[in-house]
Amino acid sequence: MSNFIQYMFSKKSLVIILVLLLGGSIFFAVQSSGIRREPSNRFERILKLIGEFLEEGHYNPKKIDDDFSKVVFEKFMKNLDSEKSYFLQSDIKEFKKYEARIDDEIHGAQLESFYAINTVYKKRMEEVAALYKEILQKPFDFNVDEKYNDDDDKRTYPKNEAERKEAWRLKLKYYALDRYVDLLEQQEKNKGKEGFEAKTNAQLEKEAREKVLKTFDRMFDRLRNRFKDEDRFNYLVNSITETMDPHTNYLPPLEKIAFDEQMSAGEFFGIGASLQEEDGNIKIASIVAGGAAAKSGEIQVGDFILKVAQGNGEPQDLTGFEVPDAVRLIRGKKDTEVRVTIKKPSGAIKVVSMIREKIDLEENRAKSTIIKGPDNHKIGYIFLPAFYADFQDANGNRCAQDVAKEIIKLKAEGVQGLIIDLRLNGGGSLMETVEMVGLFIEEGPVVQVKSRDEAPTILRDRNKNVLWEGPLTVMVNEFSASASEIFAGAIQDYKRGLVVGSTSTYGKGTVQRNIELDRASWVSNNPSDLGNIKLTLQKFYRVTGASTQLKGVVPDIVLPDQYEYLKMREKDEPTALPWDEIGSAQFKTWKSDFDLNYIVQQSKQRVAQSPAFKQIVEKTNWLSSYDGKHFSLKIDKFRQEKKTLGNTIQAIDSVTKLNTPLDVVNLDADLAVIKGNTNKEERNKLFITRLKNDLHLGETVNIMSDMIQQKLIAQNKQAAKN
Repeated sequence: MSNFIQYMFSKKSLVIILVLLLGGSIFFAVQSSGIRREPSNRFERILKLIGEFLEEGHYNPKKIDDDFSKVVFEKFMKNLDSEKSYFLQSDIKEFKKYEARIDDEIHGAQLESFYAINTVYKKRMEEVAALYKEILQKPFDFNVDEKYNDDDDKRTYPKNEAERKEAWRLKLKYYALDRYVDLLEQQEKNKGKEGFEAKTNAQLEKEAREKVLKTFDRMFDRLRNRFKDEDRFNYLVNSITETMDPHTNYLPPLEKIAFDEQMSAGEFFGIGASLQEEDGNIKIASIVAGGAAAKSGEIQVGDFILKVAQGNGEPQDLTGFEVPDAVRLIRGKKDTEVRVTIKKPSGAIKVVSMIREKIDLEENRAKSTIIKGPDNHKIGYIFLPAFYADFQDANGNRCAQDVAKEIIKLKAEGVQGLIIDLRLNGGGSLMETVEMVGLFIEEGPVVQVKSRDEAPTILRDRNKNVLWEGPLTVMVNEFSASASEIFAGAIQDYKRGLVVGSTSTYGKGTVQRNIELDRASWVSNNPSDLGNIKLTLQKFYRVTGASTQLKGVVPDIVLPDQYEYLKMREKDEPTALPWDEIGSAQFKTWKSDFDLNYIVQQSKQRVAQSPAFKQIVEKTNWLSSYDGKHFSLKIDKFRQEKKTLGNTIQAIDSVTKLNTPLDVVNLDADLAVIKGNTNKEERNKLFITRLKNDLHLGETVNIMSDMIQQKLIAQNKQAAKN
């Protein structure tokens, strides 16, 4: 019997779920799999179990064959040596004999590829560890016109040790130049201040090299002493899972324990962001609504943190840091300033200042305001950071209930239209999403959920009551994902309201569940701790039958967006599952009071005449074509490139703020709660200020005003007939 099936029978609560999801296809796969060699060690056991879960449980498994193996091999090489700065071309040529073997090892062959590659990696790492120290002993000449190539995809492995040394020389020179320019700018800034002592260029150059040496000493100390065989093996396993699809991942035991502790502690590092290590760099993995990072509006998932500074102190370079070390720098006392230097996937670099604060759970919940639109139209606005639900407490907070309460308060204040803001909303509870759609439609299907080889299950709103019948718009952007896409898609398919935002939402239409590998161990009386797999088991489909996967939701009205150039949607993942469609569910569309074509045309005219939107298009087009991977190592050119990029980013930031602020006010009921509470007053002030200056919200208010006006015209016509 397969270990996957043993696992199903060992945990009753999951048996029911998996049997319902996967049906008889599992049993067929097991019977046809044949007898395989039993693993001889822990690594082989993990590979065997991962393979079985992928083949027998994944929603849409790719065939694990030689072609699959070659993709895994390339991904593993990239994960292990992303900058092609350790291995030589001769190493890669030797490794090629393993590129079509990994699938055999997954299926039970003796594990050889990892051990062979790992042995060479450790040897090359030690060679480079001696190399960088030698290079950094000599001064760099920043007047020589050289180039540093930071494009991993276009870089090639060095032919020999001499070529590798030259590549490292250029890399270290780039790092030193970056720090040298920082020191120059700092000296220029402090010139004339009391106690200022000017340093020569030679002294500053030496100081810059010393900073780089310290950075790489730390990095190589980590590689030697903390980056173990286990960690490199985990790279291989995740190369396998992520070749199946980008959301299927392997979580090793220690990472799982750390993850659980982090979640239970409820701490998100003082700025409201969780971090992960990637290729020796610190990356933003998620952002908590209401935290300092989210409030800044400048930090997104996928950004890298390059440096951290305490207030006005000197920035600490994070190269080579592990996540816990980075966390210790970012955390601090409440209400103190932390400045982080972030690097966007495009290569753009920004310094973001934030005030550390404890995450208030109220900030993660729905909240509303009233906005006065054109012609004094009274418009309700609801901000929803996530589709949250407290499953531990029957009386706990649930987003559908909270949104319903906000709508009731807004109706009491006489609003004529409603805006639901789902920008940056990464999803959450599916059932809450279904209930929330039900606030705006009569009963009907909301989403279709399909498991492997099974007919789709239709999740329906069964409540005939409609809480809000007036004009409705839903704001989204490229970071609106999963449940946000289900909600926006349902509102669009029912023609219940208009969706407004970037060219599309994120495009995540798949469902994952965490499964413990050790519970699947054949040594049932003494299971080993083998880690977890987060496995893709289902797919979402709209009521029309179209998947939200890959394509996301395309808004009815598209507004130029400052994040478009980042290329961070699901469709930008090379191993993402494809878009497809199934049969449509039966549903009845809403009878609207507005002419969609008219509303769209009015918005297009305003956007075309808006200098701000024109600049966003112009600047983001420049960023899209900007070569942020090749840098001049000649100081005057380097500084000019840095200045041009900084000015472009600053220009985008400035134009996304309205010249004439919106008229935004709190609801009377909310003011009664906020007044007298200093913390609530301060957070509310920041929230209101952000809304007042929001360019995209400003145009959405105009769109809503057009919808209200058309509704009033329709009502007047009907009254005249009567």
